[in-house]
Amino acid sequence: MLTSTGAFSGLGVDSLAAAKEFYGGKLGLTVDENPAGLTLRLPGGGTLFVYESPSFTPAGYTALNFEVADITAAAAELQAAGVELERYEGLPHDESGIVRGKAVGQGPDIGWFRDPSGNIISILQS
Repeated sequence: MLTSTGAFSGLGVDSLAAAKEFYGGKLGLTVDENPAGLTLRLPGGGTLFVYESPSFTPAGYTALNFEVADITAAAAELQAAGVELERYEGLPHDESGIVRGKAVGQGPDIGWFRDPSGNIISILQS
C-alpha cells in the first residue's frame, strides 16, 4: 500500500500567465504562485497544481468539475465574466448551454467550458 502524506491533481497549460488570469480573475479562485507553476485553491479545501508544459496538448476530457448550488446562476456568472459554455453535437442544451440531465432522469444538470489552454471544465448541479 502507498504511504502518502497528501495528494493533489495537476493540469498542464500552455501559458501560466493566461491560466492565472482565467482561474483567478474570471473564476475567482485563489491562485498561489510558486517556482514550478500555480496552485489553485479549490472550494472545499482541495488544490490543483497548474504547470506550463512545453509539449502541451489540451485535455480531451473534463479535467475539473465545479459543483454548484444553482447551475443557471453559475452559467450566468460565467457568461458575465466572458466565459461561454460549450455545445456538443447530439446533446440537448438549453438556451444557456446547460444539459438538463435531472429533468429526464439521466444524470446531473451540467455545462462545459474551456480554460485559455483548451482544457475542459464543467459546472454541475446534482
